[in-house]
Amino acid sequence: MTDTMMVGALGEVPLSGASLANQFIMVFQICCMGIGMGASVLTSRFWGMKNLDALKKAITIMLRICLGFALLFSLATFFAPEAIMRIYTTDPEIIREGALFFKWSIPCYLLLGLSLTSTIVLRSVGQVRLPLISSICAFIINIIFNYLLIFGNWGAPRMGIEGSAISTLIARVFEFSFICGYLFFVDKKINYRLRHLLMRCRDILKEYVEIAIPVLISDVLLALGNNAVVMVIGHMGVSFVSANAITVVLQQLSTVFIQGIANASAIITGHTLGRGDEETAQQQGFTFLYLGIAVGICGAVLIWIASKPMISFYNLTPATQQITYQLMLAIGFIVIFQSANSILTKGVLRGGGDTRFLMIADIIFLWVVSVPLGAMAGLVWHWPAFWIYTLLKIDQVIKAIWCIYRLRSRKWIKKITSYPVDQIQ
Repeated sequence: MTDTMMVGALGEVPLSGASLANQFIMVFQICCMGIGMGASVLTSRFWGMKNLDALKKAITIMLRICLGFALLFSLATFFAPEAIMRIYTTDPEIIREGALFFKWSIPCYLLLGLSLTSTIVLRSVGQVRLPLISSICAFIINIIFNYLLIFGNWGAPRMGIEGSAISTLIARVFEFSFICGYLFFVDKKINYRLRHLLMRCRDILKEYVEIAIPVLISDVLLALGNNAVVMVIGHMGVSFVSANAITVVLQQLSTVFIQGIANASAIITGHTLGRGDEETAQQQGFTFLYLGIAVGICGAVLIWIASKPMISFYNLTPATQQITYQLMLAIGFIVIFQSANSILTKGVLRGGGDTRFLMIADIIFLWVVSVPLGAMAGLVWHWPAFWIYTLLKIDQVIKAIWCIYRLRSRKWIKKITSYPVDQIQ
């Protein structure tokens, strides 16, 4: 949010460039979330089973996949930054600004990938304070260097959009050093060390592919779907792109608590099922669902109340202001269903190992319904912004209803093979 607000002070073109460049980086981030959350389905269950050896093997497979994705995205950004930007927009000025942002973002893939997946693993075994401290410190570091490098304060060079990218890189270096340094050299709960990257993991590979890989596929499809949404918006002009950049910030701010509940529910479900207590897991699932609905309603109210003050903060044209307001209304409606949907798909059902079902749901509702309808509404029918965005996100409504029926059926609780137990202290 602070990145967008600070870059937004430079004008609509830098704001759009940074926003669209970050959409590609967000693809990688969502992939890493899929890699980490897929592994956490197993690590939280193994932690509940007190099986330390299998837990380490799951981490090893996770880190190897993460390194492969980081290399792939780094090479793409290094060799074809302008081509990536052309996926999202045809405006040459926005492409130029986005390419400048990409120049300093290449090392972030490795740093972000390893720190994010390691954070998810630490949380899956109940180690939650350290990631919290890391996030707070990285946030402060990012704001300070944004203030210095975007605007050239306190004698620092005025670098504009490049200053924002450098500030993010500095924050990522800190996060990586803090989180990965702890996991690889200090942590005693998991006791994972760099040498374990070379350990053999063949005995749990089948389990990992069946449980964790569908999570990765689901989140990759989600990332691509989100980018399809941005592609539609990107071809509707700079006003729509700028409006979306602002609304995305407020949406993320309102849903960050939802994401936290979803992650926590996946971990708690995994621990409970690891102890073999299916009845408690079912009761916990409904508790999290009700909590998600309540949080979604609060998020919608927050968006509707904050929309006008938020819009007035930016230096926008009247046309962009009108589009932004319509998008705020649409997001407020969608976030209620998104909250219930996220709690189930990214939390309870995922923690129960029902990952193949969720992968199928993502494929059907996102790619068969949302993306085609949203593209038609925006590029063919030229409907108002409210209806374009609502149709682009209509999969959130459908999945929420479908997953509630899945929760009630109890079919989401999947067995995971028991391995010889290493006692966890």
